[in-house]
Amino acid sequence: MAYTTIDDPSAHFQTITYSGNGASRSITNTGNSDLKPDWVWIKERNNAVSHRIFDSSRGATKRIFSNNADAESTQSNSLTAFNTDGFSLGDGGSVNGGSDTYVAWQWKANGGTTSSNTSGSVTSTVQANTTAGISIVTWTAANGAYTIGHGLGTTPAMVITKDRDTSERNWWTWHQAFGDPASAGGYVALNKNDAKATAVNSIWGTQGLSSTLFGFDASTSQNDAHVGYFFAEKEGYSKFGSYEANNSTNGPFIYTGFKPAWVILKCSGSTGNWFLFDNTRDNSNMVTQAIYVDLAAAENTESNGIDFLSNGIKLRQSGSGGFNHSGTYIFMAFAENPFVDSSGIPVTAR
Repeated sequence: MAYTTIDDPSAHFQTITYSGNGASRSITNTGNSDLKPDWVWIKERNNAVSHRIFDSSRGATKRIFSNNADAESTQSNSLTAFNTDGFSLGDGGSVNGGSDTYVAWQWKANGGTTSSNTSGSVTSTVQANTTAGISIVTWTAANGAYTIGHGLGTTPAMVITKDRDTSERNWWTWHQAFGDPASAGGYVALNKNDAKATAVNSIWGTQGLSSTLFGFDASTSQNDAHVGYFFAEKEGYSKFGSYEANNSTNGPFIYTGFKPAWVILKCSGSTGNWFLFDNTRDNSNMVTQAIYVDLAAAENTESNGIDFLSNGIKLRQSGSGGFNHSGTYIFMAFAENPFVDSSGIPVTAR
Protein backbone atom coordinates (compact mmCIF):
# COMPACT_ATOMS: atom_id res chain seq x y z
CA MET A 1 0.00 0.00 0.00
CA ALA A 2 1.39 3.41 -0.97
CA TYR A 3 2.16 5.83 1.85
CA THR A 4 0.41 8.67 0.00
CA THR A 5 -1.57 9.16 -3.18
CA ILE A 6 -0.44 12.79 -3.53
CA ASP A 7 3.24 13.11 -4.43
CA ASP A 8 2.83 16.72 -5.56
CA PRO A 9 0.62 18.69 -3.14
CA SER A 10 0.96 21.77 -5.37
CA ALA A 11 -1.55 20.12 -7.72
CA HIS A 12 -4.17 20.67 -5.01
CA PHE A 13 -2.96 23.55 -2.81
CA GLN A 14 -0.66 26.53 -3.37
CA THR A 15 0.25 29.78 -1.64
CA ILE A 16 1.38 32.81 -3.61
CA THR A 17 2.46 36.28 -2.51
CA TYR A 18 2.24 39.37 -4.69
CA SER A 19 2.42 43.15 -4.60
CA GLY A 20 -0.62 45.15 -5.65
CA ASN A 21 -0.53 47.42 -8.69
CA GLY A 22 -3.96 49.05 -8.62
CA ALA A 23 -4.88 47.76 -12.10
CA SER A 24 -6.63 44.71 -13.53
CA ARG A 25 -4.24 41.77 -13.82
CA SER A 26 -3.77 38.01 -13.57
CA ILE A 27 -1.83 36.21 -10.84
CA THR A 28 -0.05 33.05 -12.03
CA ASN A 29 0.93 30.27 -9.66
CA THR A 30 4.53 29.13 -9.27
CA GLY A 31 4.16 25.57 -7.94
CA ASN A 32 5.35 22.41 -9.63
CA SER A 33 1.86 21.81 -11.04
CA ASP A 34 -0.63 24.11 -12.66
CA LEU A 35 -3.47 24.81 -10.25
CA LYS A 36 -6.88 26.11 -11.25
CA PRO A 37 -8.15 27.19 -7.84
CA ASP A 38 -11.72 26.83 -6.62
CA TRP A 39 -11.27 28.28 -3.13
CA VAL A 40 -9.14 31.44 -2.92
CA TRP A 41 -8.47 33.20 0.39
CA ILE A 42 -6.71 36.58 0.09
CA LYS A 43 -5.25 38.73 2.89
CA GLU A 44 -3.55 42.11 2.66
CA ARG A 45 -0.37 41.73 4.68
CA ASN A 46 0.79 45.26 5.43
CA ASN A 47 -2.50 46.83 6.57
CA ALA A 48 -5.46 45.99 8.76
CA VAL A 49 -7.91 44.91 6.05
CA SER A 50 -10.47 42.11 6.27
CA HIS A 51 -9.70 38.72 4.74
CA ARG A 52 -11.47 38.02 1.43
CA ILE A 53 -12.72 34.50 0.67
CA PHE A 54 -13.93 33.53 -2.80
CA ASP A 55 -14.94 30.22 -4.35
CA SER A 56 -15.95 29.06 -7.81
CA SER A 57 -19.24 27.55 -6.59
CA ARG A 58 -20.58 30.93 -5.46
CA GLY A 59 -18.79 32.64 -8.36
CA ALA A 60 -16.09 35.26 -8.88
CA THR A 61 -16.57 38.65 -7.17
CA LYS A 62 -18.67 37.04 -4.38
CA ARG A 63 -16.76 37.69 -1.16
CA ILE A 64 -17.09 36.73 2.47
CA PHE A 65 -14.76 37.63 5.32
CA SER A 66 -13.19 35.14 7.75
CA ASN A 67 -12.77 37.77 10.47
CA ASN A 68 -16.38 38.92 10.74
CA ALA A 69 -19.94 37.67 10.45
CA ASP A 70 -20.98 39.86 7.52
CA ALA A 71 -23.18 38.37 4.84
CA GLU A 72 -21.83 37.63 1.36
CA SER A 73 -21.43 40.69 -0.85
CA THR A 74 -20.32 41.43 -4.40
CA GLN A 75 -17.21 43.47 -5.24
CA SER A 76 -16.93 43.74 -9.00
CA ASN A 77 -13.26 44.82 -8.94
CA SER A 78 -12.03 42.11 -6.58
CA LEU A 79 -11.32 38.53 -7.72
CA THR A 80 -12.81 38.50 -11.21
CA ALA A 81 -11.96 35.01 -12.56
CA PHE A 82 -10.56 31.60 -11.63
CA ASN A 83 -7.89 30.81 -14.23
CA THR A 84 -6.15 27.63 -15.40
CA ASP A 85 -3.14 28.41 -13.21
CA GLY A 86 -4.16 31.22 -10.88
CA PHE A 87 -6.79 33.95 -10.80
CA SER A 88 -7.58 37.42 -12.12
CA LEU A 89 -8.02 40.58 -10.09
CA GLY A 90 -9.60 43.97 -10.60
CA ASP A 91 -8.21 47.16 -9.12
CA GLY A 92 -9.90 46.78 -5.74
CA GLY A 93 -7.72 48.02 -2.92
CA SER A 94 -8.60 45.08 -0.67
CA VAL A 95 -7.00 42.59 -3.09
CA ASN A 96 -4.76 44.64 -5.41
CA GLY A 97 -4.04 48.10 -4.06
CA GLY A 98 -0.96 49.82 -5.41
CA SER A 99 2.10 49.46 -3.11
CA ASP A 100 0.32 46.97 -0.81
CA THR A 101 1.43 43.37 -0.27
CA TYR A 102 -0.82 40.31 -0.34
CA VAL A 103 -0.95 36.58 0.18
CA ALA A 104 -3.41 34.20 -1.50
CA TRP A 105 -4.03 30.62 -0.37
CA GLN A 106 -5.66 28.42 -3.02
CA TRP A 107 -7.27 24.99 -3.07
CA LYS A 108 -8.52 22.91 -5.98
CA ALA A 109 -11.98 21.34 -5.82
CA ASN A 110 -13.51 20.31 -9.16
CA GLY A 111 -12.61 23.10 -11.54
CA GLY A 112 -15.85 24.96 -10.85
CA THR A 113 -18.04 22.07 -12.01
CA THR A 114 -20.79 21.38 -9.49
CA SER A 115 -23.42 18.70 -9.16
CA SER A 116 -26.70 18.33 -7.33
CA ASN A 117 -26.47 16.07 -4.28
CA THR A 118 -29.71 14.55 -3.01
CA SER A 119 -28.23 12.30 -0.32
CA GLY A 120 -29.52 14.49 2.51
CA SER A 121 -32.94 15.71 3.51
CA VAL A 122 -32.00 19.02 1.84
CA THR A 123 -30.51 19.03 -1.67
CA SER A 124 -27.03 20.54 -1.79
CA THR A 125 -24.80 21.68 -4.64
CA VAL A 126 -21.36 20.11 -4.38
CA GLN A 127 -18.02 20.31 -6.09
CA ALA A 128 -15.60 17.84 -4.59
CA ASN A 129 -11.98 16.83 -4.95
CA THR A 130 -12.06 13.43 -3.27
CA THR A 131 -8.37 12.79 -3.98
CA ALA A 132 -7.36 15.78 -1.85
CA GLY A 133 -10.31 15.60 0.56
CA ILE A 134 -12.04 18.94 0.00
CA SER A 135 -15.55 19.82 -1.06
CA ILE A 136 -17.32 23.14 -1.46
CA VAL A 137 -21.01 22.81 -0.63
CA THR A 138 -23.83 25.31 -1.02
CA TRP A 139 -27.41 24.84 0.17
CA THR A 140 -30.52 26.58 1.49
CA ALA A 141 -31.28 25.80 5.12
CA ALA A 142 -34.47 24.02 6.10
CA ASN A 143 -36.51 24.74 9.21
CA GLY A 144 -35.20 22.65 12.10
CA ALA A 145 -32.88 19.64 11.91
CA TYR A 146 -31.79 18.47 8.46
CA THR A 147 -28.91 16.82 6.60
CA ILE A 148 -26.93 17.66 3.47
CA GLY A 149 -24.67 15.58 1.26
CA HIS A 150 -21.04 16.74 1.30
CA GLY A 151 -19.60 14.62 -1.53
CA LEU A 152 -16.30 13.63 0.15
CA GLY A 153 -16.98 9.90 0.16
CA THR A 154 -15.40 9.68 3.63
CA THR A 155 -16.22 11.18 7.02
CA PRO A 156 -15.15 14.85 7.31
CA ALA A 157 -12.39 15.84 9.70
CA MET A 158 -13.28 19.54 9.73
CA VAL A 159 -16.23 21.61 8.53
CA ILE A 160 -16.33 25.41 8.17
CA THR A 161 -19.74 26.95 7.40
CA LYS A 162 -21.18 30.43 6.81
CA ASP A 163 -24.69 31.85 6.41
CA ARG A 164 -24.40 33.87 3.19
CA ASP A 165 -27.60 35.91 3.53
CA THR A 166 -27.59 37.29 7.05
CA SER A 167 -24.97 39.30 8.88
CA GLU A 168 -24.14 38.55 12.50
CA ARG A 169 -24.22 34.81 11.87
CA ASN A 170 -20.83 33.44 12.85
CA TRP A 171 -18.62 31.04 10.93
CA TRP A 172 -19.71 27.86 12.72
CA THR A 173 -16.79 25.43 12.63
CA TRP A 174 -16.59 21.79 13.69
CA HIS A 175 -13.37 19.81 14.18
CA GLN A 176 -13.08 16.07 14.66
CA ALA A 177 -11.31 16.68 18.01
CA PHE A 178 -14.71 17.85 19.32
CA GLY A 179 -16.38 14.46 18.84
CA ASP A 180 -19.67 13.59 17.16
CA PRO A 181 -21.45 16.89 16.44
CA ALA A 182 -24.86 15.36 17.17
CA SER A 183 -23.96 14.23 20.69
CA ALA A 184 -21.07 16.44 21.80
CA GLY A 185 -22.20 19.55 19.92
CA GLY A 186 -18.82 21.27 20.00
CA TYR A 187 -18.06 24.23 17.79
CA VAL A 188 -15.81 27.27 17.45
CA ALA A 189 -16.35 30.40 15.38
CA LEU A 190 -13.73 31.15 12.73
CA ASN A 191 -14.35 34.87 13.17
CA LYS A 192 -13.93 34.89 16.96
CA ASN A 193 -11.27 34.05 19.53
CA ASP A 194 -13.82 32.30 21.78
CA ALA A 195 -13.16 28.92 23.34
CA LYS A 196 -14.98 25.85 22.10
CA ALA A 197 -18.64 26.02 23.02
CA THR A 198 -21.14 23.22 23.37
CA ALA A 199 -24.68 23.67 22.14
CA VAL A 200 -25.97 20.18 21.54
CA ASN A 201 -28.35 20.14 18.55
CA SER A 202 -28.77 23.93 18.25
CA ILE A 203 -26.23 24.20 15.41
CA TRP A 204 -25.43 20.69 14.21
CA GLY A 205 -28.82 19.12 14.83
CA THR A 206 -29.35 15.50 15.79
CA GLN A 207 -28.30 13.77 12.57
CA GLY A 208 -24.53 13.53 13.10
CA LEU A 209 -22.11 12.88 10.27
CA SER A 210 -21.11 10.06 7.94
CA SER A 211 -19.16 9.42 4.77
CA THR A 212 -22.02 11.03 2.81
CA LEU A 213 -23.97 13.31 5.18
CA PHE A 214 -23.56 16.10 7.70
CA GLY A 215 -26.30 17.31 10.02
CA PHE A 216 -27.42 20.85 10.84
CA ASP A 217 -30.14 22.69 12.69
CA ALA A 218 -31.51 25.90 11.18
CA SER A 219 -33.86 27.08 13.89
CA THR A 220 -32.45 30.60 13.52
CA SER A 221 -31.43 30.62 9.85
CA GLN A 222 -34.09 28.74 7.89
CA ASN A 223 -34.37 29.64 4.21
CA ASP A 224 -30.94 31.34 4.21
CA ALA A 225 -28.29 30.37 1.66
CA HIS A 226 -25.18 28.76 3.17
CA VAL A 227 -21.71 27.70 2.08
CA GLY A 228 -19.56 25.04 3.70
CA TYR A 229 -15.97 23.96 3.22
CA PHE A 230 -15.60 20.27 4.09
CA PHE A 231 -12.25 18.55 4.65
CA ALA A 232 -11.21 14.91 4.95
CA GLU A 233 -7.78 13.87 6.16
CA LYS A 234 -5.45 12.49 3.48
CA GLU A 235 -2.26 10.73 4.50
CA GLY A 236 0.83 12.63 3.44
CA TYR A 237 -1.20 15.69 2.42
CA SER A 238 -3.51 16.99 5.17
CA LYS A 239 -3.90 16.61 8.93
CA PHE A 240 -6.54 17.76 11.43
CA GLY A 241 -5.70 17.15 15.07
CA SER A 242 -5.13 18.57 18.54
CA TYR A 243 -2.29 19.04 21.02
CA GLU A 244 -1.68 20.09 24.62
CA ALA A 245 0.32 23.26 25.10
CA ASN A 246 3.28 23.38 27.52
CA ASN A 247 4.15 27.12 27.58
CA SER A 248 7.76 26.44 26.60
CA THR A 249 10.08 27.34 23.75
CA ASN A 250 10.70 23.58 23.66
CA GLY A 251 7.08 23.06 22.76
CA PRO A 252 5.15 20.02 21.54
CA PHE A 253 6.04 18.25 18.32
CA ILE A 254 2.98 17.69 16.12
CA TYR A 255 3.35 14.76 13.76
CA THR A 256 1.66 15.39 10.40
CA GLY A 257 3.31 12.86 8.11
CA PHE A 258 4.46 15.59 5.75
CA LYS A 259 6.52 18.77 5.46
CA PRO A 260 3.95 21.50 6.14
CA ALA A 261 3.12 24.26 3.69
CA TRP A 262 0.24 25.84 5.62
CA VAL A 263 -0.89 25.58 9.25
CA ILE A 264 -3.66 27.04 11.40
CA LEU A 265 -3.51 26.75 15.22
CA LYS A 266 -6.38 27.65 17.59
CA CYS A 267 -6.83 27.26 21.34
CA SER A 268 -10.13 25.44 21.89
CA GLY A 269 -9.89 25.08 25.68
CA SER A 270 -9.95 28.85 26.30
CA THR A 271 -9.98 32.11 24.36
CA GLY A 272 -7.25 32.66 21.78
CA ASN A 273 -6.73 33.86 18.22
CA TRP A 274 -6.54 31.68 15.12
CA PHE A 275 -2.85 31.73 14.03
CA LEU A 276 -2.03 31.05 10.37
CA PHE A 277 1.50 30.31 9.10
CA ASP A 278 2.77 29.26 5.67
CA ASN A 279 6.04 28.36 3.94
CA THR A 280 5.84 31.10 1.30
CA ARG A 281 5.67 34.25 3.41
CA ASP A 282 8.28 32.69 5.68
CA ASN A 283 10.51 30.17 3.88
CA SER A 284 12.99 29.25 6.60
CA ASN A 285 12.78 28.13 10.22
CA MET A 286 11.82 29.53 12.59
CA VAL A 287 8.49 30.50 10.96
CA THR A 288 7.29 33.64 12.73
CA GLN A 289 5.09 35.56 10.26
CA ALA A 290 1.56 35.06 11.63
CA ILE A 291 -1.75 36.14 10.22
CA TYR A 292 -4.78 36.09 12.51
CA VAL A 293 -7.76 34.47 10.82
CA ASP A 294 -10.24 36.10 13.21
CA LEU A 295 -8.82 39.63 12.89
CA ALA A 296 -8.33 42.17 10.11
CA ALA A 297 -4.90 42.97 11.59
CA ALA A 298 -1.79 43.20 9.42
CA GLU A 299 0.72 40.36 9.38
CA ASN A 300 2.54 40.09 12.69
CA THR A 301 6.00 38.79 13.58
CA GLU A 302 5.78 36.44 16.57
CA SER A 303 8.65 36.60 19.05
CA ASN A 304 8.92 32.83 18.77
CA GLY A 305 7.16 30.77 16.16
CA ILE A 306 7.19 27.23 14.83
CA ASP A 307 9.53 24.98 12.88
CA PHE A 308 8.29 23.26 9.72
CA LEU A 309 9.97 19.84 9.72
CA SER A 310 9.99 16.98 7.23
CA ASN A 311 7.25 15.16 9.13
CA GLY A 312 5.55 17.75 11.29
CA ILE A 313 5.60 20.95 13.31
CA LYS A 314 7.64 21.92 16.36
CA LEU A 315 6.24 24.72 18.55
CA ARG A 316 8.79 27.24 19.83
CA GLN A 317 6.67 29.73 21.78
CA SER A 318 6.06 30.48 25.43
CA GLY A 319 3.97 33.20 27.08
CA SER A 320 0.30 34.07 27.29
CA GLY A 321 -1.93 34.86 24.37
CA GLY A 322 -0.17 32.65 21.85
CA PHE A 323 -0.47 29.19 20.37
CA ASN A 324 1.38 27.27 23.11
CA HIS A 325 0.23 28.84 26.37
CA SER A 326 -2.00 26.31 28.14
CA GLY A 327 -4.79 23.87 27.44
CA THR A 328 -5.96 22.12 24.31
CA TYR A 329 -5.43 23.47 20.79
CA ILE A 330 -6.73 22.31 17.43
CA PHE A 331 -4.86 22.51 14.15
CA MET A 332 -5.33 22.02 10.43
CA ALA A 333 -2.38 21.60 8.08
CA PHE A 334 -1.60 21.01 4.41
CA ALA A 335 1.60 19.65 2.88
CA GLU A 336 4.50 20.98 0.87
CA ASN A 337 5.74 17.39 0.42
CA PRO A 338 4.77 14.04 1.92
CA PHE A 339 7.25 12.62 4.45
CA VAL A 340 7.51 9.55 2.20
CA ASP A 341 6.31 9.60 -1.39
CA SER A 342 4.26 6.89 -3.11
CA SER A 343 7.50 5.12 -4.14
CA GLY A 344 8.71 4.94 -0.53
CA ILE A 345 11.34 7.67 -0.93
CA PRO A 346 11.69 10.09 2.03
CA VAL A 347 11.75 13.83 1.33
CA THR A 348 14.29 16.21 2.80
CA ALA A 349 13.73 18.61 5.67
CA ARG A 350 13.95 22.39 5.33
